Amino acid sequence: MIWLGLLLLLLAALGTPLFVVFGALAWLLFTAAGIDAAALMIELYRLASAPTLLTIPLFTFAGYVLAASQAPQRLVRCTQALVGRLPGGLAIVALCACAFFTAFTGASGVTIIALGGLLLPLLRQEHYPERFSLGLLTTCGSLGLLFPPSLPIILYGLVAQTPVDLLFLAALVPGGLLILLLAGFSMLQARRHHVPVQRSTWAQARQALWAAKWELALPVLVLAGIYGGLVTVNEAAVVTAAYSLLVTVVLHRDLRLWRDVPRLMVDSMVLVGAIFIILGTALGLTNYLIDAQVPMHILAAMRQYLTSRAMFLLALNLLLLVVGCLMDIFSAIVVIVPLITPIAAQFGVHPLHLGIIFLTNLEIGYSTPPIGLNLFLGSLRFERPIMELCHASWPFVLLLLLALGLITYLPEISLGLVRLLGYADLSVFRR
Repeated sequence: MIWLGLLLLLLAALGTPLFVVFGALAWLLFTAAGIDAAALMIELYRLASAPTLLTIPLFTFAGYVLAASQAPQRLVRCTQALVGRLPGGLAIVALCACAFFTAFTGASGVTIIALGGLLLPLLRQEHYPERFSLGLLTTCGSLGLLFPPSLPIILYGLVAQTPVDLLFLAALVPGGLLILLLAGFSMLQARRHHVPVQRSTWAQARQALWAAKWELALPVLVLAGIYGGLVTVNEAAVVTAAYSLLVTVVLHRDLRLWRDVPRLMVDSMVLVGAIFIILGTALGLTNYLIDAQVPMHILAAMRQYLTSRAMFLLALNLLLLVVGCLMDIFSAIVVIVPLITPIAAQFGVHPLHLGIIFLTNLEIGYSTPPIGLNLFLGSLRFERPIMELCHASWPFVLLLLLALGLITYLPEISLGLVRLLGYADLSVFRR
């Protein structure tokens, strides 16, 4: 049995699809324990009956539709007209545009593919250093993961059984903190390299703002609908998909209904299908680990060395940074979250705070070697060696690690807005 387990790990290292490894390992463990392999199907059925599941394909499809249209160009022109007069204005434009599209396309790499070729020539034309430009765009490929309707947030809520709408709310301030830190660094770099400030008239700004009004209204529509009590998260997903089609096919006519939309349906559902296959097989594996009380054994071992909440959070971040380097975000959520949630509860970590820590770590992991997805996609899109992109991304990764430290040890960054708006009773979690 041990040899079979080692063989599966070797196959995973050689590139075997993760769902095959997870499914085979789960079957192996259930068989060894004398449990019918039908337990795997029970987890798939539970997954299929989850109410939040509908949001994943709808939000993913909406993101693909927006990315394939002229929406990226309209948003870039709009933000450039509004903040281009600031030092580092074009870099801030790149941050905002990438965050917007990552929020709607999830951790699929669509942002780098859709915006990288557009923004890199603009940054170089404005005399931004090539290394800075490459690092900025590579890191920005996952920058919007903490903004609704982020697919990883929905998946985390589904696995951790945490309200998705509250996770959306808790992630707003931490997501803004990441952008502010990177924006401040971009402004300093622009001053250091004497990047000229762009000038635009208020008439140009109004024109660009008017051209992008439909795209800019979409996040407001989603947030106002959910927190105004007008729609549920599932209904917001339906509205987002329909609105994206209305804007791109009818109003702007960027896409053709019968030629482009079916192709985008197929492309987006391939991603969703891959997520669901990994999710279903990995849930079977984690179900066995929970039944075998693996989290409790880990907790007992950790209690010998970790005597405080602060030490636990430090160990958690180190673990998640390693996980983010070695696993994709969807697999990490499904495999790791069920194991750490009961342990975090024992140390008094609020479920929403834990979710933001987890997602921030994995966002950083997208730009961290050896298998950070942003590095591979950036290498493909910008035709640069991966090691060059690793070197260019490190200043940005260090800033994100600084933000991670603040988010980890200042829980109010994540919980303050939730408490202020009264969407959750936090009294039971007060220390």
